[in-house]
Amino acid sequence: MTSVELAIRTRRAAFNRAIADGDARAIGPILARDCVMVTGTDSAVIAGRAAQVKVWQREFATPDRFIYTRTPGLITASPIEPIALEQGEWQGSDAATGALAASGIYSAKWREVAGEWVIEAEIFVTLG
Repeated sequence: MTSVELAIRTRRAAFNRAIADGDARAIGPILARDCVMVTGTDSAVIAGRAAQVKVWQREFATPDRFIYTRTPGLITASPIEPIALEQGEWQGSDAATGALAASGIYSAKWREVAGEWVIEAEIFVTLG
């Protein structure tokens, strides 16, 4: 495993942990300031770190919330730029019961900024 792959897998694990813990503040530093997320079912576009953190805060405040887990498969680092592509599978489970509610695949573009890997873009596709 390369150092880039290890760094991105570590950051993804921290992101997953923040979702499981309902900790929106821990998500912010993992996102680039101008990041973009395209959601899996309705293709809503959520642009910017502040907007994404607000979405997570709302999600965490609902009593019947979901826990979303992203599981990286392939991470491809660019040999010429400080960027990488993560591809994997995601699932959303009911926080109270653990029942699977939705799942699919995703891709995430990462960039190294000031020594830290941050997410610039994510796109999700709901398949189940």
